[in-house]
Amino acid sequence: MVKQVLFVQGAGEGAHAHWDSKLVASLERELAEGYSVRYPQMPGEDDAKYSAWKAALIGEFGSLEDGAILVGHSIGGTILLHVLAEQPPKPRLDGLFIIAAPFIGEGGWPSDDINDRKDFSEWLPPGVPVHLYHGADDDVVPTAHVHLYAKAIPQAVVRVIERRDHQFNNDMSDVARDIRSVG
Repeated sequence: MVKQVLFVQGAGEGAHAHWDSKLVASLERELAEGYSVRYPQMPGEDDAKYSAWKAALIGEFGSLEDGAILVGHSIGGTILLHVLAEQPPKPRLDGLFIIAAPFIGEGGWPSDDINDRKDFSEWLPPGVPVHLYHGADDDVVPTAHVHLYAKAIPQAVVRVIERRDHQFNNDMSDVARDIRSVG
């Protein structure tokens, strides 16, 4: 059986084709057989709007099967968490993996588009393992953001990885290892 992985890109001009595509390629190489990585382009990537990305994600959720894995990078991870807290998919998820995501709210970044949420643990689908990653050398989103998420999702596994930047140096080996461990 092939396990579905849905990868949600970050934002910014060219993010899908020129930046996060390298993360997806690394993830596909590292996971190899037994996994199928879907990588849809989110609407308006150069100016991400929560409502548009939420609608796109809910559409993507409709084609997921039980045991799917969700991965979100940067603002894609932020939006993925907020959508899951508001409207989780019907299928049972085997894992949620969030990479270099900005925290919205006190101590993090402000947003006119995304409501701040201090606690995700009660709102995320129950029993789904959550892994949070951040590169110690991320110069886009401060490392403090992953610690804010750790407080908001106390059951999460948190990994701050040395010598990794916001794009994780295009190396998803740590994430792939954890995905294989849950599914």
